[in-house]
Amino acid sequence: MPSFIKPVLPASCPNVINKPTVISMVGLPARGKTYMSKKLTRYLNWIGIRTKAFNVGEYRRAATDKYRNHDFFRQDNTEAQAIRQKCALLAIDDACNFLQNGGEVAVVDATNTTRERRKLLFDIIQVKHKFKLFFIESICDDPTIVEANVLEVKVCSPDYIGMNKDEAVQDFMRRIEHYNDMYEPLDHTTDKDLSYIQIFNQGERFLVHKLAGHLQSRVVYYLMNIHVLPRTIYLTRHGESEMNLQGRIGGDSNLSPRGEEYAVALGEYVEKEKIANLKVWTSELKRTKATARHVDAPVENWKALNEIDAGICEGMTYEEIQEMHPKEFALRDQDKFHYRYPGGESYQDLVARLEPVIMELERQENVLVVCHQAVARCLLAYFQDKSSEDLAYLKVPLHTVIKLTPVAYGCRVEFVSLNIDAVNTHREKPKNVKPDRSINEALETVPEHI
Repeated sequence: MPSFIKPVLPASCPNVINKPTVISMVGLPARGKTYMSKKLTRYLNWIGIRTKAFNVGEYRRAATDKYRNHDFFRQDNTEAQAIRQKCALLAIDDACNFLQNGGEVAVVDATNTTRERRKLLFDIIQVKHKFKLFFIESICDDPTIVEANVLEVKVCSPDYIGMNKDEAVQDFMRRIEHYNDMYEPLDHTTDKDLSYIQIFNQGERFLVHKLAGHLQSRVVYYLMNIHVLPRTIYLTRHGESEMNLQGRIGGDSNLSPRGEEYAVALGEYVEKEKIANLKVWTSELKRTKATARHVDAPVENWKALNEIDAGICEGMTYEEIQEMHPKEFALRDQDKFHYRYPGGESYQDLVARLEPVIMELERQENVLVVCHQAVARCLLAYFQDKSSEDLAYLKVPLHTVIKLTPVAYGCRVEFVSLNIDAVNTHREKPKNVKPDRSINEALETVPEHI
């Protein structure tokens, strides 16, 4: 059970939050609350807002092994009620500690179905700690959605290890009934002073009440864009380019002969996959357009998908950057995510540029994105929930398709090589990142090239 919150690094996105915020989920079980809280946490961290989710169910499972069946959640089970209250308070306390130690957003993932519980949250979070409080209520009266959620996620819960699947479903449905007996939804007259969004049937309809600040507006915009329809996102870099062969970064060069071969193979791969309603997105640069030209699907060219702008280093090899700008080369190695090329961009800038792409990807069904190494790293980091430190060094090899399939609480990732040779463009962080390092130390991880 969480008990100590480590201090957190400074924010990558420092201007969005003027006061720490607690986002509290509300709703009956099997309404997608954990799905939303995990996805929202991932998104906020990706854009640089230090966020952590606190799942009360995990606290309950860590505190007791007394769960045997749905009776644990009966309103008249005073012993179990005391355990659940204690766990909720622990989660709220840890959320507040996180915010007091450099965190910016804490997501309390629990049912919070009664006005009494929500008043407790209000008193601790807003009155005592002076943090902002925003509720997200998921309301679902479509039995097919509830049943699908129970079958996909809940019967696999640690509560039901070793239990027959049908028995687990029956028990969970009884658990929902116990919650429903005391459920008090948010109401604009009773709860007129609270800030909240109500989401009906996983996005069929939304009700937004009393938004307070930029962060809450951003959260609402994100929640109104995500969907749970089954789909796959295919992510690939352009085929090997002439400048890849030379070890040069950026530019707008043509494909190499092997890159042309990959473009043909990519078209054949997509045809074999038989992907329904596929859309293809490329950057505005020649090498991505050429890579996508054999794919039989509508193509859109996005300026936002262009490669990171290397500024004064555009078109150079790493050896040339070390020779002409050794201090800049060392500074980038010290903090690759935040470092901005003079006259160019940082990975942090690139994440901001790619946010509209992520929003649109969340709205789409099947999409093939043909892009560039730094862009692919940023997109992959979002779907894999990677930190900013890891993001800048993610391996995204040439001539490989990355299949991203959203699953219950995350994303299944598959790397599919199309078996066409290409140069390696991945440069690991060198051991010595000091400005006074030797040339050999600066170039020790540069991949081979012509």
